[in-house]
Amino acid sequence: MFGYNSHLCCSHWIVRLLPYRSVLVRLFPFCLQCALALVVGAVLAESAVAQNQSETERKLARTRSELNDVAKQRQQLESQRGDATRRLRQVDEQVARSARDLSRIDDKLREQEQALIQAQGQREQMQQGLEEQRRQLAVLLRAVYQVGDSVPLKLLLSQDSVADANRLVIYHRYLQRARAERIRVLTQELQGLVALEQRIAVQRQTLEQTRLQQVGQASILKQDRQKQAKTVAELDTRYQERSKREKVLGQNAKALEQVLASLRAAAARAEAERRAAARRSAAQAELEAKSGHVPAKMPPKGTTNVTGPKVGGLSWPVTGNLLASYGGALPDGRISKGVLIAAPAGNNVVAVADGMVVFAEWMTGYGMILIVDHGNGYMSLYANNDTLLRNPGTYVKRGELVAKVGRSGGQGVSALYFELRHNGQPINPLSWLQKR
Repeated sequence: MFGYNSHLCCSHWIVRLLPYRSVLVRLFPFCLQCALALVVGAVLAESAVAQNQSETERKLARTRSELNDVAKQRQQLESQRGDATRRLRQVDEQVARSARDLSRIDDKLREQEQALIQAQGQREQMQQGLEEQRRQLAVLLRAVYQVGDSVPLKLLLSQDSVADANRLVIYHRYLQRARAERIRVLTQELQGLVALEQRIAVQRQTLEQTRLQQVGQASILKQDRQKQAKTVAELDTRYQERSKREKVLGQNAKALEQVLASLRAAAARAEAERRAAARRSAAQAELEAKSGHVPAKMPPKGTTNVTGPKVGGLSWPVTGNLLASYGGALPDGRISKGVLIAAPAGNNVVAVADGMVVFAEWMTGYGMILIVDHGNGYMSLYANNDTLLRNPGTYVKRGELVAKVGRSGGQGVSALYFELRHNGQPINPLSWLQKR
């Protein structure tokens, strides 16, 4: 019963629509074309957003990987810096001990110098006393020699009494013995002083040798200390650089995460707009079908025949000399994944090929950056600009002005940093740019 009624219902509508069959025949291809255009446009938009999101996710993964590597390097440098600091402390303590030992040696040398000066003074006094005693003894002996053995007899005859004469003889003999003893004692003391001077001289020589060795050791220790201090300074500099790099990478990762969030939101909005456009298209097609109006054919808006760039066929984004080639070192020490082209601030930056601007804003490490999607997984990146002249979603032609050269993002010189990527991986732009 249900099938029979359905057949009658369909027959009824076919009979009613027979007068409009020519309109329906003409309208069907256009409706189909509109639907396909909407689908293709939505698919391309979603594809661009998805590709941009995939590229950003790859960048985020690489940034996080580099962040982990830099964190490990910083930890290693922190350990090395700690070891070097401990070695520097040990050398400092050795230098301090060596300086104290050298100071004690200098004190002993000064003490022995004073002792030697004092001994030399005593020796000179004793030498003078000895010479005086020898002179007096010589006078006495000469007088005795001149009078011969009759000295005691002469002394006896010259005295009034025998007792006085005897005392005089005894005194005379005592004086001779005393002078001889004094000479003997002075000679012994003088010999002792000479021996003391010799010992002091030997000790001074030993101390001088020890001092020379100590000075040499102190010099070596000071050189070692300078070397360790330099090592600590270098490690500290590298540690600070890694810490700064780690901080920058962390900020870059955070920025990329924010970009991913915005891309996901854009994808959600694109999906919502696609569905809304599909509903509007269906409603418009229904109205046009009812009115019998068939508009002229127009190319679907927002669709382009993008085949991707060709090797050696890209325009240069700016005119200038290369400051850093692919794989070379950038001014901040990073490895270049593109090229750095010197150009005066304010010079024009143009698109190297047709494509869609998918990103245009400031990013840490790149400054004012603009990214163009050329299709088939190819994207071009223009960084460190002073001004961005195109917004995301804008279709640009090859050679069209997109930015102005500058030094944003901390760039030390006025230049354009340009990258070319395929499926997220950097490729050497020089192979793709026209020969100059």
